[in-house]
Amino acid sequence: MTYRQTLDWMFAQLPMYQQKGKSAFNAKLDNTLAFAAHLDHPEKKFKSIHVGGTNGKGSSSHMLASVLQEAGYKTGLYTSPHLKDFRERIRIDGKMVSEKFVVDFIQTNQSFFEEHRLSFFEMTVGMAFTYFAEKMVDIAIVEVGLGGRLDSTNIIVPEVALITNIGLDHVDLLGDTLAKIAFEKAGIIKENIPIVISEYQNDTAEIFERVANSKTAKVIYAEKSLKKKYKTSLLGNYQKKNVNGVVAVLQELQGFEVREEHIVDGLLNVTQNTGLMGRWQMMRIEPKVVCDTAHNSEGLALVLQQVAQQDYDRLHIVLGFVKGKNLDAILPLFPKNAEYYFCRPDIPRGLDVEVLQQNAKAFGLKGKCFTSVGNAYNAALQNADVGDFIFIGGSTFTVAEVV
Repeated sequence: MTYRQTLDWMFAQLPMYQQKGKSAFNAKLDNTLAFAAHLDHPEKKFKSIHVGGTNGKGSSSHMLASVLQEAGYKTGLYTSPHLKDFRERIRIDGKMVSEKFVVDFIQTNQSFFEEHRLSFFEMTVGMAFTYFAEKMVDIAIVEVGLGGRLDSTNIIVPEVALITNIGLDHVDLLGDTLAKIAFEKAGIIKENIPIVISEYQNDTAEIFERVANSKTAKVIYAEKSLKKKYKTSLLGNYQKKNVNGVVAVLQELQGFEVREEHIVDGLLNVTQNTGLMGRWQMMRIEPKVVCDTAHNSEGLALVLQQVAQQDYDRLHIVLGFVKGKNLDAILPLFPKNAEYYFCRPDIPRGLDVEVLQQNAKAFGLKGKCFTSVGNAYNAALQNADVGDFIFIGGSTFTVAEVV
């Protein structure tokens, strides 16, 4: 198969949470463990940092990778989902895995996938871990896909683990309270491995401490322990909280020489070093256009606060969601004084644009429906004057169509 045919087979044959939702969430690690054994346990052949949480885990993972690259270490990075190319998920020193490796890995293991009915994510985790082991990375930053306790990445034993924060996302899978979700995220805490928490939250601290105590794991609350403030090239105001967690992790990391200048330079060169996209990403200056992948109420609240701080004559918002979001919690966060361009991201789980428009109307948000994200964005550009501001968001998949 060609690379394109390989991807088509992966997406068509294997359940993927981003495409199919709850039906693709496989709530046990049996398949992952069986696949790891089949692959001769690549997860045991490299050191790692495990990164979980509701918001900020992707940005934090890229920051950690950038700093360790600056320190001269061969650094793997596994994140999800991708925006443009599947290979964004698996990188070493910012460079994506080769198309040939993806094709060869799938062909070599295809009979195993079909026999054991592996999910898209289980297969991809095995691919990433095999790649990192074969390329002999010094360390890999591994982002949790969904939850933590039962996530396929949770077969690693990291040097340090990081949980950024807890918010009400994927409540159908992880639980409908912060405490229930925190318990799932706390599943990445391992015996005697330090756990850093980027943001202290009253509703979740007791859960983290209880799980950590049961595993004699040291708990570090980054915003309480860090005195010095660092800057990052990532533009969102919300990144300040992520930076705290990243620096605290680096302070706990043993056996690696990471100096102050590595931290400073790494945080200031995240995009150049790792290829991160979609976090308060500036796409144009006149009119100013920004996109952001925030897609739950906690993340969007922070992003929309930053939108409100911008200087503009008129505000235009290109908005598209996936199904299953709590629109009653999300839509009230959006400003009524904006012109909306409603659209549906081009995936099976994309929320019907007329449904979005009707729900938005109930909260005083007015705008037109468009047949695609691209058409909505083009209409916003045509309507906007030089002094206007255009924001594109609501879903990772909405942003993926414009970056």
